[in-house]
Amino acid sequence: MRRYTIQAVIYPGEQRGYVAECLNLAVVTRGQTLDETVKNLREAILLHLEGENLEELGLVPNPPVLITLEMEPLYAEVAPPIRG
Repeated sequence: MRRYTIQAVIYPGEQRGYVAECLNLAVVTRGQTLDETVKNLREAILLHLEGENLEELGLVPNPPVLITLEMEPLYAEVAPPIRG
């Protein structure tokens, strides 16, 4: 079965910046900003697929990349109770 998309996830790096990792290809890269990370991911995917037969990898020609962004959870601050 051929996949229509290449799936990737971007998450905060341990120290700083971001890490991008493909879920269905052996591609991992990083960047200081989200824009840089996405640019690096596109380049890394192109290099990984260069000279490969996409059909053998189960991919359609020119597959789009679907990126999921993982973020640190945000917690709402709880206001102290109103006493009156």
